[in-house]
Amino acid sequence: MPAFWLLEISTLIFILFAFEYLASGHLFPLDMLPSAVNHALFFTPPQNQRAPNKIVFVLIKIYVRRMKRIFSLLLPVVAAFAFLTTTESYAQNTNAVVRNAALVPVPREAPWVAIHERFVAEAKKGGVDLLFLGDSITDFWRNRGSKVWSKLYAPRHAANFGISGDRTQHVLWRIDHGELNGIKPKVTVLMIGTNNSQDNSPSEIADAIKVIIETIHAKCPGTKILLLGIFPRNWATDTPAEMETIKKVNDIIAKFDDGKTVKYLDIGPKFLGPDGNVSADIMPDFLHPNEKGYQIWAEAMEPTLASMMK
Repeated sequence: MPAFWLLEISTLIFILFAFEYLASGHLFPLDMLPSAVNHALFFTPPQNQRAPNKIVFVLIKIYVRRMKRIFSLLLPVVAAFAFLTTTESYAQNTNAVVRNAALVPVPREAPWVAIHERFVAEAKKGGVDLLFLGDSITDFWRNRGSKVWSKLYAPRHAANFGISGDRTQHVLWRIDHGELNGIKPKVTVLMIGTNNSQDNSPSEIADAIKVIIETIHAKCPGTKILLLGIFPRNWATDTPAEMETIKKVNDIIAKFDDGKTVKYLDIGPKFLGPDGNVSADIMPDFLHPNEKGYQIWAEAMEPTLASMMK
């Protein structure tokens, strides 16, 4: 092959990688690629660019002048290749960053926000020594577990910040938006993650719970966290995969117990019948405890909680 064509091919390869590098966002954003192509085609280097940008465009300009006929056809192909490959890379990188939705704080609909605002107002009043934080299983202390709550927790100045349907990302949003402002609970009872079990992996859920713990400690440095294992469930639509997810999450978060500020407690076996499934006389819907279930919860948790409240 003549040396001339070897030079031309090597120069073209250089330009291909130059466009790839430019389009990758190292020197300017991806959305400037059409402008870059325009500048290259019409021999007008872009203004206000750093030195590496101008060098690349000068080289492109020289090459275009030497190969006016064929390069005007090849440049759009080169640019398109760079755009497509960079877009794919950009999408992969973006997915890598946000792939764990359980970690991304998000709010829910308006009624949910209203409940959150009520919690914020309650927190501003202060005087909370014991905080319960979680989803519907925590939320239902207000009704199904109200008798037990009034007897055991109300005298301890407890607050219930549970919202039905919440996932880890919702709790993260709530505590990032004022629910812990103004309170210094001695103990925070945390149980969250059952609503993530269908859509997130065990490690994703556990990572989110870890961030919740870290956020609680950042906003309430003096609080001890009683981290409860996610309760067993056997709802009509539950799958074996979800049950396995919950088990694996509990295995991971059990390691968050540091013997000082975080205590892990798994009382799930208390809710199981002889067959190993959730008992209907404790959880009629095989997910939420009834009054008897909340009594079992309180009795199983009390020794640990009492010790932490001292």
